[in-house]
Amino acid sequence: MVVRKEIKKLADIAELAGVTAATVSRALSGHAQISPETRRRVLEIANTHGFRVNQAARNLRLGRTQSIGVIIPLGHESAQRVSDPFYTALIGRLMDGLAQRDHAMLLSAVNPHDPAWLENLTRSGRVDGVIVLCQSDQEAALRQVGRSYKPLIVWGETAGVDGDYCCVGTDNGRGGRLATEHLLQAGRRQIAFAGMTDIPELAARHAGYLEAHRAHGVAPGPHIPVPLSFDPRWSSLEHVLAANLGIDGVVAASDVIAMGVIRGIVQSGRRVPEDIPVVGYDDVTLAAHIMPALTTIRQDLGIAAEVMLDLLFRRIAGEETGSVRLPLELIQRQSA
Repeated sequence: MVVRKEIKKLADIAELAGVTAATVSRALSGHAQISPETRRRVLEIANTHGFRVNQAARNLRLGRTQSIGVIIPLGHESAQRVSDPFYTALIGRLMDGLAQRDHAMLLSAVNPHDPAWLENLTRSGRVDGVIVLCQSDQEAALRQVGRSYKPLIVWGETAGVDGDYCCVGTDNGRGGRLATEHLLQAGRRQIAFAGMTDIPELAARHAGYLEAHRAHGVAPGPHIPVPLSFDPRWSSLEHVLAANLGIDGVVAASDVIAMGVIRGIVQSGRRVPEDIPVVGYDDVTLAAHIMPALTTIRQDLGIAAEVMLDLLFRRIAGEETGSVRLPLELIQRQSA
């Protein structure tokens, strides 16, 4: 009769597997430095003997929560709603990636009236790291916290961050240029910019819009200060279109703004793209399905989520990482 050894602790598995207890711990937690064969052998022994890790005790010992905070700053004029299709798509991809890493998402939208809102979260012990979606108007808070709290990743404009925190985003200036040049090369000469310029991403897109005009020796068209939380009923759009009948193109700071602009143009009795072509920014899922389908600057949110999570978990492990600028491209459809 074979007596099965009782397994109560990691050292018991280590003895049977012929490895150290530290190796067993890493294998059970999925550590990347453990070979697939060693991990398979350790898991097989653990399963055979019904061994289960006390995850709560392990997390307490390691000072881990297995949760990541994903924060959307609200409260200023250009703030996007959490229901914005850009956010819903990016949050979904982040949640998928966290699930694959056995982490939960603590999602919250904050109105940052307290200057210490981010510092309070990072000191709360509720999360292992933080992803902030959009720099918003919170640059001071991001820089202050980022200098000492390393597991912080911010989605936004990477230029000017200067290493104070780790930022992931596209080259918004180049995106603004691409969108504008597409219309200029089509012979359009009264191109409006629809969007605010009060946060880093939007300021860079507008700067690219202006740069493209300078390069072509053309004066920029009117600025339509539409917030990212654009409501299609926004009355000022109709007033701008009525006061600037010469507008023959629009570069929008986001796809949601572009969709509202298209609606406003049609309601004014003009056509898209025949009278006024429109270019958006983001390439949200809806962009390909509205009529006319939206020409836009694509930010690949699948890549964005994976890069942010990779950098975050490397920083949680103690690695220093720099900011990353992701590729973008112009997607040409019917609206321009």
